[in-house]
Amino acid sequence: MRNLFLADSCKETQVHIFNPQSWLQVERGKLSKFSAHSPSSIESLIKVAEPTVLPLFKPIDYVEVLAQIHEELESCRPHEKPDLYLIQFQVFRGLGEVKLLQRSIHCAWGTARTVHEKLIFGAWLKYEKKGEQPISDLLASCGKCNQECSSLDIASEIPFQKPEGMSVFNSGEVKQSSTIFFLVRGEYIACDRQKIAELSPPFHTMLTGCFTESVQEVIDMSENSISPISMRAVCDFSVSGSLSDLLSLDSLIEILIFANKFCCERLKEACDRKLASLVSSRQDAVDLMECALEENSPVLAASCLRVFLQDLPACLQDEQVVRIFSTANKQQRFIIAGNASFALYCLLSEVVMDVNPRSETTACFLEKLVESALSNRQKQLAFHQLACGRLLRKEYDEAERLFNDAIAAGHIYSVAGLARVCCLKGDKNSSYEKLSSVISSYAPLGWMYLERSLYAEGDRKWEDLDKATEYDPTLLYPYMFRASFLMRKQSAEAALVEINRILGFKLALECLELRFCLYLALEDYRAALRDVQAILTLSPDYRMFEGRVACSHLRRLVQEHVEQWTTADCWIQLYERWSAVDDIGSLSVIYQMLDSLDAAKGVLYFRQSLLLLRLNCPEAAMRSLQLARQHAASEHDRLVYEGWILYDTGHCEEGLRKAEESISIQRSFEAFFLKAYALADSSTDPSCSTTVISLLEDALRCPSDRLRKGQALNNLGSVYVDCRKLDMAADCYISALKIQHTRAHQGLARVHFLKNNRKSAYEEMTKLIEKARNNASAYEKRSEYCERELTKADLEMVTKLDPLRVYPYRYRAAVLMDSHKEEEAIRELTRAIAFKADLHLLHLRAAFHEHIRDVAGALRDCRAALSVDPNHQEMLELQNRVNTHEP
Repeated sequence: MRNLFLADSCKETQVHIFNPQSWLQVERGKLSKFSAHSPSSIESLIKVAEPTVLPLFKPIDYVEVLAQIHEELESCRPHEKPDLYLIQFQVFRGLGEVKLLQRSIHCAWGTARTVHEKLIFGAWLKYEKKGEQPISDLLASCGKCNQECSSLDIASEIPFQKPEGMSVFNSGEVKQSSTIFFLVRGEYIACDRQKIAELSPPFHTMLTGCFTESVQEVIDMSENSISPISMRAVCDFSVSGSLSDLLSLDSLIEILIFANKFCCERLKEACDRKLASLVSSRQDAVDLMECALEENSPVLAASCLRVFLQDLPACLQDEQVVRIFSTANKQQRFIIAGNASFALYCLLSEVVMDVNPRSETTACFLEKLVESALSNRQKQLAFHQLACGRLLRKEYDEAERLFNDAIAAGHIYSVAGLARVCCLKGDKNSSYEKLSSVISSYAPLGWMYLERSLYAEGDRKWEDLDKATEYDPTLLYPYMFRASFLMRKQSAEAALVEINRILGFKLALECLELRFCLYLALEDYRAALRDVQAILTLSPDYRMFEGRVACSHLRRLVQEHVEQWTTADCWIQLYERWSAVDDIGSLSVIYQMLDSLDAAKGVLYFRQSLLLLRLNCPEAAMRSLQLARQHAASEHDRLVYEGWILYDTGHCEEGLRKAEESISIQRSFEAFFLKAYALADSSTDPSCSTTVISLLEDALRCPSDRLRKGQALNNLGSVYVDCRKLDMAADCYISALKIQHTRAHQGLARVHFLKNNRKSAYEEMTKLIEKARNNASAYEKRSEYCERELTKADLEMVTKLDPLRVYPYRYRAAVLMDSHKEEEAIRELTRAIAFKADLHLLHLRAAFHEHIRDVAGALRDCRAALSVDPNHQEMLELQNRVNTHEP
């Protein structure tokens, strides 16, 4: 959604058309030098688009909102929980916490009380995990299935509600039965008068009351749009209480309409359920949903809804399906989704925004979202998302009104959208003032300064961008703007330093693209090729320059100006980069090898997945694992890759079984390694260490390359450390270092430390820092082996290199707390919590609040932390303790 939701610039700057051929002549030697390029060419090459106004729920104090939601979840009625989990999901989405938002949707599904909620949240989970599609097949092969994806018995989920007044004609004075005939299209259909009378109050009144039909033996029903076959089925139902399985779809629809017209609730219920069982395709669902809406048939509507939701996002390319959802009025929305209309349109809006946020369908669904919103938080989200949609469609007056509505409901982030509208209308000063007002009224956040920087010039702009990075170092735009500006001033080295700051801890496609452009402008084609190949690894269909040029096309052009590596060269390069902990460089080499090699692709895709996991790109890693499975060279290799897919998606036992199955076919390094890894991670039995050691030793006896053997030796060393077999651990780490597994320095340093040799531990980590390209973790680990002043310096370097690492903030806060600087300690934690929802930061701040007897602050942090991990034992104990202090 983030990449697709592109903002319109509030400046009317001419966008230069980028022509890659002008930069990349196919023939070598015909490239002009960097200085010969005109300023306008460089400008177009490194142009940075303004940041988007994100269509996300972003409260000013997300900790407070999470705490409120958790408190409400503890005391609310069961049927209110799914909606609360949905809002919790939206908070985590605004924070970019993928695992947490998926858990919230899973909780919404798990607490769902109605069939509509179960269908909607089950489909949502499936959509959020769309990169894990093969899991269903793999689990099925293991005799297991995802519960949320299993089929629901909709009829049993919607119990029959006996209508009021039924007893009036079921248990009154029984008259003697008599036969009557219904005349339908020239045919006479014999029925029992009393049985028909019992079908509904209207029939009871007509056939046994004061109407003329009560004394007639033949009653003409020809004007009621029912066929003789259907009328005969109605008569049979009045006697047997069931409908024949031989009735056609048309007959069932006739009977449903007839039952609805004459208020025959039991007949309507039976017909509703019978029709629901016949929905098997999208077209069935389209045709029968219209019938369900016209005749108020909830079981049939739910059955149709299930078919639509099981086919997301494809079904929303069907105009008939879109029309049903986009034209439904309030009553029809209730028939379709019960009380879950808001959840339904939240899901549908997310799906269509991912496809095209500017489309008419997106606008229609967002309008329905606004109409369905009931609570204040729901209104904040709905107004803001619709306003973002209107902004993209350049419907500025409507966008302005909706942003104001969102602000009035309490969504302060919508000021960013309101400021954009003011700027687009020519009032840039007003935009600046609106953001200044927010900054002065609330605790400042990074996005506030980022947004205000868009309307500032000169030093004020730079100051705001620096403030934005200070308050939220994860925001991409400030780094990209500064790098682009520095490059335009031909300070190429400074530009690269700036963009490398963010790429050191956050692998963002936009930043890789900009760095590619910087290298292209500098004519460093080897570095440019590295970045474009890393981009294609992360997103094979990525398009550069605001979507104008396919990334794959640019790769081909750049490749013409780089000396080609042989297979041997590629392996050498991969070893060098892997040893240097240059993960982006390693990704690029593997991409190049996959492009040129026909064999061994399964192994390479597997290596790729390991790197992507290390770079915190789980979706891309899963895609690589699936490709490894697809290109597996043998059956036992395929089983190993399937085992890793299962393990990485939380199905550890099934992953273990795949490893054992692979070993039964052929003993291999990867099968033993997988079994050892999964067993070590899943077992709480201390005695399992012996088994893990044995498995890793078995792995090391099998053929493999140095990259993987180094990892196995490193892992074996870690197990020996846990068992306090320090000499054996040291031997493993030294062996790993001999084959250039650089990370083994960290393990060896740990051994030195446990042997009370802090100086050697420090020196070992210094070697890792000198060798590793990505060394924030090395500085963090070395800080454990320093005196306080050196520890402080190392941890400051960690925060500079990777501000997402939480240990430095916790350490500094603890030092301040020991010095009785409580307020400063809390501020240190607060600055990190502002951009990272971390359990450990919240836990420590809650403990600090308890220490200074701020009960409200401690409870707030406890509840927010339990939103992040509801089962964290220490947090639960702290919350219970704090609760005893509450007045």
